[in-house]
Amino acid sequence: MTTVSTRKDRPGASLSSISAGRRIKDRTVQALVYLAFGLALVPLLSVLWTVVVNGAKRFDLTFFQYSMNAVSGNDAGGGAYHAIIGTLEQVVITSLIAVPIAVLTAIYLVEYAGNGRLGKVISFTVDVMTGIPSIVAGLFVLALWLLTFGFDFSGFAGALALTILMIPTVVRASEEMLKLVPNELREAAYALGVPRWRTVLLVVLPTALTGMITGIMLAVARVMGETAPLLLTIFFTKAINENAFSGPQGSLPTFIWEQAKDPNQNSIDRAWTGALVLILIIMLLNLAARFVAGRRRPAGR
Repeated sequence: MTTVSTRKDRPGASLSSISAGRRIKDRTVQALVYLAFGLALVPLLSVLWTVVVNGAKRFDLTFFQYSMNAVSGNDAGGGAYHAIIGTLEQVVITSLIAVPIAVLTAIYLVEYAGNGRLGKVISFTVDVMTGIPSIVAGLFVLALWLLTFGFDFSGFAGALALTILMIPTVVRASEEMLKLVPNELREAAYALGVPRWRTVLLVVLPTALTGMITGIMLAVARVMGETAPLLLTIFFTKAINENAFSGPQGSLPTFIWEQAKDPNQNSIDRAWTGALVLILIIMLLNLAARFVAGRRRPAGR
């Protein structure tokens, strides 16, 4: 019988005996990876530094306690309280509508649809919705909700437009996380006589929860910075309107847009501070989501 000599059979052979050529290639690839990572950080850090430096000029209590009601572009006072309230309310309403619909759609596509025609149609529709420009969502809500049904401009109308943009992102993120759940977990539950719906609710969803929350927060971060659909649905107001279902309402994206187009330096400073506040809100939401996901992570993961 012929024996095949392997690296383990050779005396003195070890993992350290790598040729010089391979070592050079390995170091070269590592250097290229680090260089690409550094180049990717340059624009990110540049934007962050610019926003922090310029936004710090008006980052004070006045900015968070007052609105722009009766404040002109050249005035030094004024704040974004009305815009912050509007953004938070609109994002909460959007999440309450979009997340259940998107998660249930993802569960159907992964757990129930299989290779059926309906599942393919839904998957194709989600792919198409993912590439829809944000202004198209705003035009759709403007034409249907405001012009056809006759409702007034409101934060809820803006939330409907943001919902259209948020649903496909959450569906895709949740679908991928559900696909990563090992089939062995499902089969073990089925072997114990657990119905499919309870398996999905008590086994599959808790296992994929961490990744799903991350995907949801990425979708929230995306819609929170959208400006075009809000310009068409919530209109403009400098006053405080805490009722998202009645009348025009402010938001941080429209506040930034409105202040940035004013040539006065005070308005420009308020626009930079609004951008900084928007970044901080998104950062805090992501940190909170990671904390919740870490607390809900199954043991041993």
